[in-house]
Amino acid sequence: MLAQERHKIILDQLDAEGTVTVAKLVTLLDASEATIRRDLGALAKAGKLNKVFGGATAIRRMGLVEESVARREAVMFEEKNAIAAYAAGLITDDDFVFIDSGTTTACMIPHLTNTKATYVTNGVLHAYRLLQAGFTVYLIGGRVRSSTEAVVGAEGLRGLLKYNFTKAFMGTNGITPDEGFTTPDVEEASIKSSVIERSFISFVLADHTKFNRAFSVTFAPIDACCILTDRMPKGSFGDKVIIKEVKG
Repeated sequence: MLAQERHKIILDQLDAEGTVTVAKLVTLLDASEATIRRDLGALAKAGKLNKVFGGATAIRRMGLVEESVARREAVMFEEKNAIAAYAAGLITDDDFVFIDSGTTTACMIPHLTNTKATYVTNGVLHAYRLLQAGFTVYLIGGRVRSSTEAVVGAEGLRGLLKYNFTKAFMGTNGITPDEGFTTPDVEEASIKSSVIERSFISFVLADHTKFNRAFSVTFAPIDACCILTDRMPKGSFGDKVIIKEVKG
């Protein structure tokens, strides 16, 4: 079988399953393990899959289009809520916390009980809800991005320079081993990157649908944050990052 034919079958398997092992491909393609590993290496180099230990995972590349907050709030709500409840329980009295804009991080607010901690956010609605709940909250200044209701831009980046966070709770649009944590917007990615750099520890809150999807801009490598999720996807992420599975 020609290499081009093997490559097509490998990619078809990934489209259908999201992940595939070397052992399965050896049987499916009647090829040697060395041949399969070379094929996976070539496809990974071409940006067509993620090569992981023992096999490969699909890259689902997404464009610049991002749904509005209103449309995303109801998607995977139970999973998001369970993740957010666990995240809220990680906050202690002396924490100086950043809560990123996003629908999963928004679910943290009803679960927050620590009134001694201080909260900073770039989410306009997050700030309002935190204030209404009686927490001490700071909203960074800058341009508000309509699709995510997040403060972005140079003014927001300047505002972050004076802060040193103990914990940051971040949202993401996609996670892959190679691209890391990704989002469609350059300015929003810059805010996320700056927060992570200025945090002692950063947590990314992501339900299982965010894995194996890559958007246009990487804001942090895969090993920069601890991932809180409802369910691990097929494939190998655990050897590169600390992951906590949260059960609802």
